[in-house]
Parts: sequence; structure tokens; C-alpha cells
Amino acid sequence: MDLRLPALRGLLRRPRRLLAAGAAVVVLAGAGTWTAVASDEPPPVHRSDRVMAVDGVRLDTSYFTAGGTGTARRPAVLLAHGFGGSKDDVRKQAEGLARDGYAVLTWSARGFGKSTGKIGLNDPDGEVKDVSKLIDWLAKQPDVQLDKPGDPRVGVAGGSYGGAISLLAAGYDDRVEAIAPAITYWNLADALFPNGVFKKLWASIFINSGGGCANFEPQLCAMYDRVAEAGKPDAAARALLEARSPSAVATHINVPTLLLQGQTDSLFPLGQADAAAKAIRANGAPVDVDWIAGGHDGGDMETSRVQARVTSWFDRYLKDDKNTDTGPAFRVTRTGGVDSTDGAALLRGASGSSYPGLENDPRTIALTGRREQSFTNPAGASPPAISALPGLGSAGGLSQLSSLGVGISLDFPGQYAAFDSKPLTRGLRITGSPTVTVHVKSTSDDAVLFGKVYDVGPGGTQQVLPSQLVTPLRVEGAKAGKDVTITLPAIDYDVQSGHHLRLVLASTDLAYSSPTAPATYTVTLKSDLKVPTAPGVTTAAATLPSWVWWLPLAGATLALALLLTGRRRTSATPPDPELAEVPLQITDLSKRYAKSADRYAVRELSFRVEKGQVLGLLGPNGAGKTTTLRMLMGLIKPDDGEIRVFGHAIRPGAPVLSRVGAFVEGAGFLPHLSGRENLELYWQATGRPPQDAHLEEALEIAGLGDALARAVRTYSQGMRQRLAIAQAMLGLPDLLILDEPTNGLDPPQIREMREVMIRYAEAGRTVIVSSHLLAEVEQSCTHLVVMDRGRLVQAGPVAEIIGSGDTLLVGLAADIPDPLVDKIAALPDVESVTRAEGGLLLRLTPDDGPSFNDGPSSDDHPVSADQLAPGDRLVSAASPAGGAVAEGAGAAREAQGATTAEASGVALAEPAGATADAPGTALDASVPPSLVEDPAIPSTAPSPSSAPSTHGSPTAARLLVELVRLEVPVSSVGPHRRLEDAFLTLIGGSA
Repeated sequence: MDLRLPALRGLLRRPRRLLAAGAAVVVLAGAGTWTAVASDEPPPVHRSDRVMAVDGVRLDTSYFTAGGTGTARRPAVLLAHGFGGSKDDVRKQAEGLARDGYAVLTWSARGFGKSTGKIGLNDPDGEVKDVSKLIDWLAKQPDVQLDKPGDPRVGVAGGSYGGAISLLAAGYDDRVEAIAPAITYWNLADALFPNGVFKKLWASIFINSGGGCANFEPQLCAMYDRVAEAGKPDAAARALLEARSPSAVATHINVPTLLLQGQTDSLFPLGQADAAAKAIRANGAPVDVDWIAGGHDGGDMETSRVQARVTSWFDRYLKDDKNTDTGPAFRVTRTGGVDSTDGAALLRGASGSSYPGLENDPRTIALTGRREQSFTNPAGASPPAISALPGLGSAGGLSQLSSLGVGISLDFPGQYAAFDSKPLTRGLRITGSPTVTVHVKSTSDDAVLFGKVYDVGPGGTQQVLPSQLVTPLRVEGAKAGKDVTITLPAIDYDVQSGHHLRLVLASTDLAYSSPTAPATYTVTLKSDLKVPTAPGVTTAAATLPSWVWWLPLAGATLALALLLTGRRRTSATPPDPELAEVPLQITDLSKRYAKSADRYAVRELSFRVEKGQVLGLLGPNGAGKTTTLRMLMGLIKPDDGEIRVFGHAIRPGAPVLSRVGAFVEGAGFLPHLSGRENLELYWQATGRPPQDAHLEEALEIAGLGDALARAVRTYSQGMRQRLAIAQAMLGLPDLLILDEPTNGLDPPQIREMREVMIRYAEAGRTVIVSSHLLAEVEQSCTHLVVMDRGRLVQAGPVAEIIGSGDTLLVGLAADIPDPLVDKIAALPDVESVTRAEGGLLLRLTPDDGPSFNDGPSSDDHPVSADQLAPGDRLVSAASPAGGAVAEGAGAAREAQGATTAEASGVALAEPAGATADAPGTALDASVPPSLVEDPAIPSTAPSPSSAPSTHGSPTAARLLVELVRLEVPVSSVGPHRRLEDAFLTLIGGSA
């Protein structure tokens, strides 16, 4: 993106010759820049893949170089991958090093990728010898620089498993000139069995990442099974891992070493790099240490910075470029808050002229509380405390949250001892490993403790475990009591003034094996806490970002441009006094999709909403409902048409929007505050006077009661929804907009939400609700607007829309076969037949006469049983068909031509003027009790005030006669015109 600012208008008034000369300079400068870039473009990287046979094992390798065949010889770099990966993981870094003038060889270690062999955990007779064979191969390449025949100028780099092979290669092969191991181990036994405690989760992840125990060398698999079953390591297990560790060849590693270690790493913590730095420096080799922000537990791996520093390290010690800046002797990345634009942690570097170690310049922190405390190790070591969460590093770096003041650790009451310091009067930066001495006594022979230091906020409100790290410690012979000094995890962490430190000694931890036998531990504090501070490590001053300089200039330029070229804003559309009492009037509203001239999200939409109405906005997905609501709230601008609320045209920020309340896709609440506090805080943010909130009235309508005093985190979903609607109702807006207010609610909660909407509209206010729950809309709304494909399909009262079609529900006393259903479907008045629960749905063919929903009625109410003459019977008396039959019966009696007959037990009557001899006439018959309306049972049919009359359908009467003729066991007949049917009919779906 070009961020260069346009010239100010005043500059354009200079003579044209100046402009022409300036343009020429710009063109020439651009051409020169292009030429330079073109000439400096790095050469393409060439890669060749080959499989090398090494001691019966086939290693899959890739060789990277850049430049032509005449290029001078260059140093080589062996680039190793991490555990569970392959050579492909380091391809990008290999290509970068090749462009920087190195010959790079990558390979998949034994048992990984396409390489064969068993995993030996960097066995000196396996993986380490493989590296020497690869160096032999490099010595034979014509483009690799040689120090002497068979001795290429070579460095080794890698992370984790690959970092360890870097150290081991330097210890076993004198031809290695420089190394850059990252987030790796110095002593694998100490890493997996720290202080005699089995790191069970990480060990199991090792086995799983390697494809299972069978893929490892047999002695490694047997060792793992043995230790995992026993829950603690034995001497043979330690010896096996120590022999495969760089520490086994510590005195032989004497090459320049750049140690990059992760701060968020419970697998290979900072202490591993500290031990390596001390040993290699003792051999006289230069060592730089870099503590990066990430690690095996996640966080920012600082890939670009780390790879750049590795390249500089090799430039200095492989290319022998003494002018290369390799960085400080010690560097640590510190977190300085969160970037408000993207939520990323802000990282800053701190450095020192020498590596301070882990015990530099300790400060004594007095601990208070009971000096002696007892706690239990539960049976089965369960439930375990939680500190680190091994294996979840890729999920986003949970341990890095501690640097941002977020704690996720957990200690169970009765399973730990805690000792607190007093609140700090000034800030404290811990850099290194705190230490403390305690006396441990146990009811068992051995005790296993987990030591950790928390940062506790003022009043104990927030407890944070830095980097989620703990120190496990097995105390043997604890039954008699023993003094032990605990070296706590190495960290770089800032404790703020007013906070205090808390030393916790727990009996369990999820990531480690603990004794399964119950025991009681007693811990007595024998010293204060000693905290290393490393004052020589200073944080670099944060440089001001470039936008601090160019943003004011950009703002000034933009303001000047607007003043000089901007058009004067046209006056707002005046209000329409005739619509001053109309909550909403939408006229010819249209909104096109972005970058489209003929595709519309909403097109020519018009409707009107009056006071006191509860309007349901219906339509399938993509109908344009949400777009309409967004335009109504002034969030987006329509392309055509207008929206008026109480006569005022809607535009972004229109004052009339203060009379509109909205609840769209839920509201965000602070979980630790009560419902009332959340609403008060929201209203304060509006800047309007507190008395205008009408808080009590809104709360009474929402019906939250005593729950308002509770924290929102204790609310059910229904209570949260009602609180969100209460927030929308603050100020008692005259127009309330609710988008899917019943999402996620159960039936009782939906009923409560319906009552909230009805109560709000009772005072003359207006509610617009968008929902997919058609049954709810039918019960709560007075009017509907149905949309499809951006257009209005129908608008009007619910009763009118529901009563706009002809569908009968015929109840059956018994099931009928398919051939009989086919006969019914073939009747002249039937368009289609569908089986439904308890009967059949019959869609009637439209005719020129009145439908059963439109026919006139002599009464305003359905006929009831006590209105009939003796012998009269009703067929679903509260239904249109029943009404029609009853009227026909009365007419037949008046003609004195009625007789009775048995016809499937359904009461029928012939039309007025018919005779008993006329074929196909319906005769009065005895009716089963199920078809007689019981006056004591209220009718379930809609009342006349909310539904259209349903009497007098000649089509329904004729159909009933035909059903009896076909000997269909009819038990009831009634209209089946629900909102769902109407909606599907209107949008072209099937009922």
C-alpha cells in the first residue's frame, strides 16, 4: 500500500517549470530504483532431493543452493527439524539461508518423514552418526567451502529435537564450526525426570508424536513402559537418556554457540539453556543466550527475528565476517501489553552485555503466614492441580497469557501449603530462578512436591502463575524430615507495585506423576524467598511507531483537501408532519449488493407500521430482513427510497434514532457485574441523563426480579436474553427492534419473551421482531411483513395472512391404505393430499365461489352443542367444515325432507331443497361422542376477534359427502391454515 501523502494544494501554485522538473526527478528516481531492484534480485534457489543410505538406513534429504555453476564455494549449513516433523518443516528457512550464500542440507531424521529406521532419541550410534555421514557428503560437493580435504566449513541449526542434534554434532564431530540450537535440552534425563519426578504428559506426547512405542528403539520403548508403570524413573532410565544428551559430551563442545530458549516451555525450560551456556563457555567458546517469547507451550516464536539472528551468527563464524553484528551476549523478549488494534502481545527486547545466569543479584522477600503447614497427597493423586497444559502450545500459547496478567492455574484446597509476602512497595522484575529452603516431613517414605511462585494482585483478586511453570521435587527419606532447597522455575517476569508473591507447595500436578498412596506432608519455612533481579539487563526504550509522525500530517492534509475540494453538505431532509405519529414508514427502499448494478439485497420495499403494533418481519434466509433492519438503524445507507421514523428521515446519527431501541444478535455484558450494574454502565456510556433511562420501568417489563442483583455469569440463557431486551428498552424507546430474540431459549423462556414483547407494546409503543419461529410470531405479533428475495410479498394483519388459503385437515379414526388416498386425491375439489399426523392434509382447488374461509356466517360464534335440536350432531363444531354441515342440517329440516342413515358415523345434511331420493345427498346420522362438542370444554379454535369466520364452504361440504361415499373413517374435519402454511405458500414452498 502506498502511504505517501499527496502534495498540498498550495504547492500546486508554483511555476509549471518547477512541477515539470520535479516530475522528471521523480521519473528518473523511479527508474533508478527499479534498475537497482532488478539488478539486486536474489538468484533462484535450486533444490535437489536424494535418498542416502547410511548404515542400513535410508535418509530422505534435500540440498539447497543459489547462484550459477560458476559461483564460488560457500559455507554449508545442516538444518534439522523438530520431533515428529520432517525436512519439509525447515524448507523455508533453508531457502532463505541458500539465498544468503550458504549450501544447505536438510534431512528427515530416522523414523520421521520418508526416512527409515527406528527413533533413537539422538542415539550417538544412530542419529549422531548420521550427521557425520551427511558432513562427509557435503565435503564432496564442488560448491561447498573446505577448510581442508574432507572438512567442509559447516554449521548446524535446529529446534527442539533438531537443536539437540546441533549440540551433539558439535560434541562428536570436530568439523562443525558453529551451532545455533533452539528450544532444546542439555540433559534429556533432567528434562523428563526433573528432580526424580516423571514428566508423564510430555513423555507420553513424545511417544505419540513418534507414532507409538513400536517406532522407537526397543530399549527406549521398554524404558518408557517401565517408568510409566512405576510412576517414577529408575537409575537405568536416567543413564539411558543421559547417554543421548549433549551433557554427555559437554567438554567437547567448544564452538561458537547461539542458544535460543523459550520462556513458555514446560518441556525444556530456561534452566536447560543455562546449563548448556555454563558448560560451553567453560570450554572457552563464545556463547550468546536469547530467551524468546514462545516455547513448547505456545506463544510467539519470533520466527523472523530468530532466523535473522541465526543467519548473522553464521555470517560471523562461518563466513568469518567480523563486521557482522551478532546481537547482545544476552537478550530476553518481554511482553509490554496488548496491541489494541489486533489483540497481539506487544514484545520488547531487553539485553545485557553478559549472560547473567539464573541467580544474579538476588533480592530477599520475606514470607509471612504460618511457618508450618500440613496438607494431603490424595489417594490416586487425584484431583491433580493444574499448571502447564502440555501439548496445547499450538492452540494459541496458553502459558503466554500469564505475561498479560491472566491466570489459568488451579490448586485444590487441602492439597497445598501457601506462604505470602507483604505487598510490594515498588515494582520487582524477576529474571532467573527464585530459591527457598523448607523442611519437609511426610507420613510416607518419599514426598513429591510441586513448587511455584504466584503473582497475586491487590486484595488477592488475581493470581497469576508466570509462564505456567512449576518445579517438581522428590524428597526421599522425608519420613524422618529433611531440609531441602527448592530452585523454582526460571522466569523473566514483572511484579507490579501493590502486588505480592505467594509461594505454593502442592502435592499434585496434572503434568507429572505423583505417589498414588495417600499421605500427609508437613512443610516448614526455613528461609525467605530469594529472587534474582539481573539489574544489568535493561529494556530498550520503545521507539515511537512511524504513524506518530505521519498521522498528524495526514490529518492536516486531509482536512485541507476537504476544505478546498469538498462539497457543502446538503441540508437534511425535513421531517414530514403528517407522519409525526407514525413509528415507521418505508417507501420504495432498495439496496444493491456491493459492486453490482442489478443484484439487489432489498428492492422497492414499502410498508408502514402503526403505534401499538407488534410487527413480525418474516422471510427465508437471504430475503433481505437483516439488510432492512440495518438500514432502519442507520448502519448502512440505502441506494434508493427512504425510511422515516416518526416523520424523520433516517441517516447515520439521526437524532430520531434516540427513539429507537435495538437488540440485534445478542448483547455483550461484563460477567462479573450484576444485571443492574451492566445496565447502568451501558446507560452512562450513552451520555444521557440518568432519569431518562426509565430503568425501573424497563426492568419491570423485562421481569427479571431479584436476579438483577446477581452477577451476569450466573444467568441462564433466557435471563441473558431478557436482560439484553431490557437494555434495548432503556429510555423506553417508542420503536423497539428485536432480531431473533428467542435464539437459544427453551419453550418456557420463549413464552416469557413473548409476554415481554406484548407488555411493551400495550402502552402504545411499537415492536418489530424478526424471527424464524413462525408459531411464536403467530402468537405474539399483530401484523406481518413477509419478504422474499428482497421484495415485499405480503403485509397485513396476522389473521388476514393466515386466512388466505384453503387447506383442510381431515382426522381419521383409523389408518387408510394408499389406494384410498389416491382416490381422495382424484376427487374434483382436491388439488393434493398429504399424510399428516392423525389424518390427511387436503389442499383444495381454487374455485370461483367463496372459500371456506370467506363464506358468510349467520352467527359471530361457532355453533355449540347446546344450540342443536335433539338428534343434531356437530362435526368439529368449532371448525369451518363443522359449521357448514350444521347449517346444511338446519336447512334440510326446514325443507322437511331430511331422513337419517348410517354414514361412517359422521353427521351430514343435505342442502336446502334436496330430497331423500336425490343421489349423493348427505343424510343426518348418529355421531361418535368424539365429534360432539362438550360445552364444558373450551374450544381451541381461534376467537372471532383474532381469526376470520370459517363458516359456509360449499366446497368443504361437497368434499365431506365424497369422503363418506368412499367410506373414509373421518373423525373430524377442520381448516389447517397455520402461519407456517401461509408463509410457505407466499414464498413458493410446500405446506
